This record gives sequence, C-alpha cells and structure tokens, in this order.
Amino acid sequence: MLSELYTGGVLDAAAAIPPARRLDAPDASATKVSRVCGSEVTVDLVVKDGRVADFGMEAKACALGQASASIVARNIVGAEVEELYRLRDQMRAMLKENGQPPTGEPLFDERWRDLAMLQPIREYPQRHASTLLVFEAVCACLDQLGLDQLSSDQLD
Repeated sequence: MLSELYTGGVLDAAAAIPPARRLDAPDASATKVSRVCGSEVTVDLVVKDGRVADFGMEAKACALGQASASIVARNIVGAEVEELYRLRDQMRAMLKENGQPPTGEPLFDERWRDLAMLQPIREYPQRHASTLLVFEAVCACLDQLGLDQLSSDQLD
C-alpha cells in the first residue's frame, strides 16, 4: 500500500528539504532525471581534501525524491568521497537487492541513519529511480572530478 511509503518520517523529511541553492563556482555539477516520473535533481559540489566542503541542490521531485534529497542535503557537508560512493551503493542494494540500510563506521551510521525510513520503497520498484536521484547526482559530480578511481581503490 502507498501509505507504507508516505509515512510521517518520509513526509517530514520531504517537507524539510532546504530551499533550492545553486553554487556560484562549484567544482562539479550534475543533473539526474527519473524517466518514470520526471523527478529531477541537480547537485553542485565543492570538494576539498577528499571531503565535501560545500553543497548546492535544486530538486524538482516527488515526495520520495525530496525526502532522500533532504536527508543528503542535511548531512553531506563534511562527508568523505569514499563514504558517498559507499552510500550510493548501499542505497541501491537496500532498494533493489533487499539489502540493509546504509551502515559503516559509527560516524557514517549516525550521519545517514535517517535513510532507513526509506526501506519500504524497495517494494515499489517504480519509485527507486526518484529516490536514488540525489545519490546518483552526487556520484556523477565526484566522477567528473576524477574521484571515482580514488574511491574504488579505497573501498576494496
């Protein structure tokens, strides 16, 4: 049932999405669009010393896309590059492979614990794309910066 998807926590997260803010001079920008529902998320990143130093985002998304984007926006500054690739991969696994919510070391778990509320989305494959947009856009920015090689070597 759709009521399982739109819980109070998901709706609260969606409502708490920060106002659209694009960076004047990002290191990288990426836009991802869901072909299923038309949701769109644009991300701007500034990365210094392997960590996100600044983040801008514009999200024109459904409630699920807004909820995941809101959680990312609240927590991404200070996150390490490797952490963000791992986060994307764990979110994909949670939704598409019945995996667990994102986990890692204590700081990682604390930073991303609210993503667990998105677990019920796994039962609705047509909703996966909009939920994953922000993670895909963040990693596309990191790829533009050539940080994908760095992270894959460190994740193994």
